[in-house]
Amino acid sequence: MKRIGLLSDTHSYLDSNLKNFFSDCDEIWHAGDIGNRSVTDELATWGKIRAVYGNIDDQQIRLTFPEFQIIQIEQVKILIIHIAGSLGTYNVKIRKILEQNKDISCLICGHSHILKIKFDIKFQLWYINPGAAGHHGFHHVRTALKMDIHHDKIENIQLIELGKRGRILS
Repeated sequence: MKRIGLLSDTHSYLDSNLKNFFSDCDEIWHAGDIGNRSVTDELATWGKIRAVYGNIDDQQIRLTFPEFQIIQIEQVKILIIHIAGSLGTYNVKIRKILEQNKDISCLICGHSHILKIKFDIKFQLWYINPGAAGHHGFHHVRTALKMDIHHDKIENIQLIELGKRGRILS
């Protein structure tokens, strides 16, 4: 079994509460719109990270992290990408990846800032968007997730609400 911490759309802000929330995770995955390398540098001090770049990420982040990753954890094959499109009506790139990799059973994305965990009957996979952990965007509450991958199942998904989105006071 592996425990995975999952976040997206930090937009250069990493909430200190995530360190404790992710403390029992084997890996931490960032689904794009990192914002600044300091976010992933800090996450790397907490444990093993995997990340993909998002549409707001600069060249330095794009040279460090790929646009998407296909990850095999135990018997679960996962696609992680920042922009996937709407559940069930994915963009052309996602549909092509899914067509070429029919054994993907979980799609993790960000971009919309909308927390969503739902089984997609059409594509026979879990769609997971952890919402947005940063302050930038239209979401109301900042969120992140953690989950267990055990054999061929995703289990024990846990949510943390990090408070309202808003301006950071110094």
